[in-house]
Amino acid sequence: MTSSSFVQRHIGPNADDIALMLQEVGVKTLTELVQKTVPENIYFSKSLDLPQGLSENEVLAYAKNLAQKNKVSKSFIGLGYYGTLTPNVILRNVLENPGWYTAYTPYQPEISQGRMEALINFQTMVADLTGMQLSNASLLDEGTAAAEAMAMAYGLLRQKKKTFFVHKNVFPQTLEVIKTRAIPLGIEVVVGEFSECPWENAFAVFAQYPGADGTLEDFQQYSDKIHAQKAYMIASSDLLALTLYKPPGEMGADIVVGTTQRFGVPMGFGGPHAGYLATKEEFARSIPGRIVGVTKDSRGRSCYRLTLQTREQHIRREKATSNICTAQVLLAVMAGMYAVYHGPEGLKAIALSVKNRTAALKDALLKAGLKISEKETFDTLRITATAEQISEIQKKALQKNFNFFYSANSVQLSLDETTTDEDLSTLAEIFTGKKANLSAKTGTVEGALKRTSEYLTHPVFSRYRSETEMLRYIFKLQKKDLTLADAMIPLGSCTMKLNATAEMIPVTWPEFANLHPFTPADQVQGILELIHELEGQLKEITGFKAFSLQPNAGSQGEFAGLLVIREYQKAKGEGHRNICLIPSSAHGTNPASAVMAGLNVVIVKCDDSGNVDVADLKAKAQEHAKNLSCLMVTYPSTHGVFEDSFKEMCTIIHDNGGQVYMDGANMNAQVGICRPGDIGADVSHLNLHKTFCIPHGGGGPGVGPIGVGAHLAPYLPKHGLMPEAGPQTGITATTSAPWGSALILPISWSYIKMMGPDGLKKATEVAILNANYIAKRLSAHYPLLYSGKNGTVAHECIIDTRKIKETSGITVDDIAKRLMDYGFHAPTMSWPVVGTLMIEPTESESKIEIDRFCDAMIQIRKEIAAIEAGKMDKENNSLKNAPHTADDMVSDWQRPYGREEAFFPLPWVREKKFWVSSNRVDNAYGDKNIMCSCPPLSDYQ
Repeated sequence: MTSSSFVQRHIGPNADDIALMLQEVGVKTLTELVQKTVPENIYFSKSLDLPQGLSENEVLAYAKNLAQKNKVSKSFIGLGYYGTLTPNVILRNVLENPGWYTAYTPYQPEISQGRMEALINFQTMVADLTGMQLSNASLLDEGTAAAEAMAMAYGLLRQKKKTFFVHKNVFPQTLEVIKTRAIPLGIEVVVGEFSECPWENAFAVFAQYPGADGTLEDFQQYSDKIHAQKAYMIASSDLLALTLYKPPGEMGADIVVGTTQRFGVPMGFGGPHAGYLATKEEFARSIPGRIVGVTKDSRGRSCYRLTLQTREQHIRREKATSNICTAQVLLAVMAGMYAVYHGPEGLKAIALSVKNRTAALKDALLKAGLKISEKETFDTLRITATAEQISEIQKKALQKNFNFFYSANSVQLSLDETTTDEDLSTLAEIFTGKKANLSAKTGTVEGALKRTSEYLTHPVFSRYRSETEMLRYIFKLQKKDLTLADAMIPLGSCTMKLNATAEMIPVTWPEFANLHPFTPADQVQGILELIHELEGQLKEITGFKAFSLQPNAGSQGEFAGLLVIREYQKAKGEGHRNICLIPSSAHGTNPASAVMAGLNVVIVKCDDSGNVDVADLKAKAQEHAKNLSCLMVTYPSTHGVFEDSFKEMCTIIHDNGGQVYMDGANMNAQVGICRPGDIGADVSHLNLHKTFCIPHGGGGPGVGPIGVGAHLAPYLPKHGLMPEAGPQTGITATTSAPWGSALILPISWSYIKMMGPDGLKKATEVAILNANYIAKRLSAHYPLLYSGKNGTVAHECIIDTRKIKETSGITVDDIAKRLMDYGFHAPTMSWPVVGTLMIEPTESESKIEIDRFCDAMIQIRKEIAAIEAGKMDKENNSLKNAPHTADDMVSDWQRPYGREEAFFPLPWVREKKFWVSSNRVDNAYGDKNIMCSCPPLSDYQ
């Protein structure tokens, strides 16, 4: 292994550092440490059967070869996915910028103000364009947003009615996802014309606007009818169309969903894209996902935070109606910046160019005698045709390198921002057989559907027109956020590791970025080859026999995996099995996902050491044997330990007729040293945005593929529009796109290719070493809450600060805020145990950086000791007042400690100082005074 190999670049500590750290931990080799940590009965002693690692140049050449196997045709397929022009200032300075893509979820608002301002721009954009009062900070895609809206309305009516009516003019993939979500909840989905709606029995009505065929219809009368039944109106809308047409909020919609993909985010063979959900303020506590809100800091200045955090669905556990605990932040930021850069007049000009070109083509086709609806259309035309005509059109289109959407009796095409006058002429020739010189018509929308209300009136949407000003705005926000570009982010269970530049490069290649997800399979052989290679890599790493890459978040992986188990049991004649056992220490998404999958949750106790109480598990498995569906368990455990009893737990579940779902959030501790498929797990989701290096992007994107044993493989998700995406015996689609967020799969593929079998194993060994090194260095200052039987931890450790609160009044929040003054993001707070900090260093952090973090934690403990000794006031001290901002530095200093101690508590802080942009936020104020759109500029003056 040469010093320039990728493995050496990815793993933080060098050989000398590793030797010193091993000495500190008290072992001689990495192998000895792992063998002390990992139970012998699960240890994978072989080498992974993967090719040896490639260099960065070699993997990029390999990826380019695959990319060139794709045929990037001009897509007119539409159905919610459109060509778009990403402004280069956004492409280079957001999507390709680690200052944006390596940030974590903004749970620490004082060091996330830039990202949250960008998200509140997104929320304002969505709320304005839809005509609603409130938007969340994005969802996973349009289909899952529609399913979330259905579940939200179902919950608002307290599940009193069971019928969800969907107008037939809806995107087919959206309908499929809705039906998938409805089945386990016992919801009956009825599809048809509005005249066929069972109004009295429906808890909500769903309409696409514009419709899947491109036509627009005012649905106010239908809103009135469903409201008369005290039920809800839901619309799925195209935001670009809403710059011209009356918004759903002005036609009685209660919830509006959709995607922001065409606002500067590439199609990417399906994602990632930022879906959205907008609603009325009265439903704020029921909205799924995250919401950024305005609050005040301790100086009384306006700032941002995630508002109403206690209503986040994953916190409500088995009482949740959604398991969403993530978003598509990076893509929402891009879409919001697209609106900031173009402004209302720019967006309207783009929309008009699309509409007017569509109108010009429509006129030409009608004059040629083709059958098209006479109704108002925005960007889409559906031409009724015979099978013979369709075949001839398809042949001509392929000759011109154009793709349309075909059904049994129609051809459909959608125009977009990238459509040119030359394209119009080619389209006319394909359909009429005659050459024509077409250009966009002139004019605006007229009539009752014309939008008359204003939108995007906040100054942020009119201020940044020049690239210079836009660049400065992006960087102004970036500098307010602490990311991996600044320092280690030691979050337990979140695995904030290196997202190597070489892994990121293929993401913006047009051969991947410009693919429509429903492109014919023979045109996308390169990306399909990459996807199948990644599936093979993951199968070897996990020991599972099959994989689905469709789930586009860990939450979706959980849901899909449980549905696969249920479908398998149903096929065996055991559909009555509906009990899911979950340890009390589990993350809240586990019980939420189980409920979504139609399961009843039974909690299993954990013992004083944090391990699953095997006796209680056995008793409950036997008690519910007749109806036992599965066990959901995280491994290594949520407290960072390899429990010795994992195989025994699996045997207990299998002996009682159930399946084992392993939450793969902690796969970072398993790669190369144990395989879930070998040790008893039947299905597991993996967080590719954790273990396999896809960046967190400030809270998204993510990918949550599921691996399964051979017996479950026939039930993996399929997709109605792409038969190649899964087994035809499988469950219906759980997400809009066949392979989920396919555009970012090259990142994990590249990582595995470059690491090779030896590098992957060493990464796991060093992740375990780094965690044990931190545990050892901090153990004299903070008690270690849990460890394995040999006194070691897995890839993360939990330190206990509960005694500190008793002796000093200092809380875990105070420690987290004080860490900001040292230039660090806090570890995971109060989970899985309240009053603790879970620390995960990952393998990517160097000994120097880990020592800096440990030095900061030790110095903070000394500051706490001064409070305990009465040398520092219990309320007016450096921890209670943290974080300290530049305003504090220049203010009249009336504190019992000096500025030097506040701002530069250790010598190296001065050199690496990260200036926090906000003082401590007031959470209660934000929840009492909900404001989730752009505040007036006067708030900042």
